[in-house]
Amino acid sequence: MSLRLVQRAPAVDLVVPVYNEVRDLEPSVRRLDGYLRASLPLSYRITIADNASADGTWELAQRLASELPSVTALRLEEKGRGRALKAAWSASDASVLAYMDVDLSTGLDAFLPLVAPLVSGHSDLAIGTRLCRSSRVTRGRKRDVISRCYNGLLRLVLRARFSDAQCGFKAIRADRARALLPLVEDTGWFFDTELLVLAQRAGLRIHEVPVDWIDDPDSRVDVVSTALADLRGVWRVLRKRRRPDLVQLPVPALERSTDDSRAA
Repeated sequence: MSLRLVQRAPAVDLVVPVYNEVRDLEPSVRRLDGYLRASLPLSYRITIADNASADGTWELAQRLASELPSVTALRLEEKGRGRALKAAWSASDASVLAYMDVDLSTGLDAFLPLVAPLVSGHSDLAIGTRLCRSSRVTRGRKRDVISRCYNGLLRLVLRARFSDAQCGFKAIRADRARALLPLVEDTGWFFDTELLVLAQRAGLRIHEVPVDWIDDPDSRVDVVSTALADLRGVWRVLRKRRRPDLVQLPVPALERSTDDSRAA
């Protein structure tokens, strides 16, 4: 694993996890960097986290990091989006840690509303949601039904109070991440759900941002295998919840401010 950081610690570190994305990486990163430079009133870094790509993605990521001052690159020799996020967030010196899918399916105008409550200390985590009335979403019926059923299952089985566990658009305060990340076991797509469940159990405040979202027709996600892996993750987390000796929540380690006193 290799990492090059810009010299000054930014307020926000936005991680873009990628696997064999040589076609979309450069236009997406350049668009994202241009948008943040023009619109975000905070210092930022974009970290490209490469999940053992074999198509030239890593070489392209290195070139972008050398050409764009606010971009850095991280290489992992094993696949797994959760593994990439955990590695990038753990290595970061930013105050707020975020991530976004490389296809930029989520409208970029939602990024400041996502991170602002974390910068101010109002909330601990923030997530984009496609499942509220004010969200504008374009995607196929199959994906929509699977997503709604999965989030309904989380509410029923794990008593989740967040609406959309799978949207690839999330942020967390760095101090909260340091406490929670060692407890997250999943290294794949279930990483998001497990992190949110642990945060909710710890009494942390989760802020939700309605997003505009357009489905990527060339998405590399295998819907069936991902859904099965998520169900296995739900079962594992449920079993752990029923065994008090295995539940380790970081509540005592987190010094909560008065603004954060209300749980999500």
